[in-house]
Amino acid sequence: MAIYGLGSIEIRENESLSRHSSFRIGGDAKYAFFPKDKSELECSVKYCIDNGLNFKIIGNASNVLFDDRGFDGAIIFTTRINSLEYIRRADSTLVKVGCGRSLTDLAYETGKKQSLTGLEFAYGIPGTVGGAIYMNAGAYGGQMSDVVFETEYLDLNDMSVKKLCANEHMYTYRNSVFIEHPEYVILNTTLKLSFANAEDIFAAMNRNMAARREKQPLEYPNAGSIFKRPGDNIFAGKLIQDANLKGYAIGGAQISEKHAGFIINRGNATSKDVLDLIEHTKKTVFSMFGISLECEVIYIPYN
Repeated sequence: MAIYGLGSIEIRENESLSRHSSFRIGGDAKYAFFPKDKSELECSVKYCIDNGLNFKIIGNASNVLFDDRGFDGAIIFTTRINSLEYIRRADSTLVKVGCGRSLTDLAYETGKKQSLTGLEFAYGIPGTVGGAIYMNAGAYGGQMSDVVFETEYLDLNDMSVKKLCANEHMYTYRNSVFIEHPEYVILNTTLKLSFANAEDIFAAMNRNMAARREKQPLEYPNAGSIFKRPGDNIFAGKLIQDANLKGYAIGGAQISEKHAGFIINRGNATSKDVLDLIEHTKKTVFSMFGISLECEVIYIPYN
């Protein structure tokens, strides 16, 4: 099927997904769309629906595992949708940001350059704003639910643009209304941030980044924490370590020796290697501790 009538939207055929994934794993997508703004994203989604083309909307693919065979449809990448607008108020500032903007870039821009506090926890998280809103991303005592004011989304049920206020996101740990309703496509979000001392903000961000470098295997391709925290004060990495799985490998995929909550690609890992290692880890932890681990990484099958 040829792609026509989408104006200036860049579309690539047989696009390697491994080059877009932080895991560096994945075959070719039949099509890859690169919309530049909200309107082009809406147009891309509508085209896929109207033409019966299977599609997935992906940001920076930093917590995604693509299939070795690729994807039999269209992957719509949002990373070019990175608009930024400040709405000044007396006691705070609202920041309206496109879904594809880098979360780390946004934290730096608002904190270091604008003296706005609230996103220190996000500095170093490799995903996009849309992905962070989708899963209520968090780290170092903060999460997106702390700062979200409003989110604009496309409802695929009737192709209309709607808004959710903060409490309507239905946030819990690594969960939101968007996970429960995959027909809601995040377009942009507005965050509420407050003024503070820029040096203090940047110092906090640097501490978080230093902790990431010290504790996480950033030198290897990975997709962040593989499993969600199974309960209050119960950590997946500790359970995996106590199960003596640190360093355990299947093919090119290995449980990191630096942090057992991560699976790394040692250079030639396949999606099957990662999936098999995830399954082995879940079974081992359950057999030893009776605790079921739930994946945080999203697997995108071929079709």
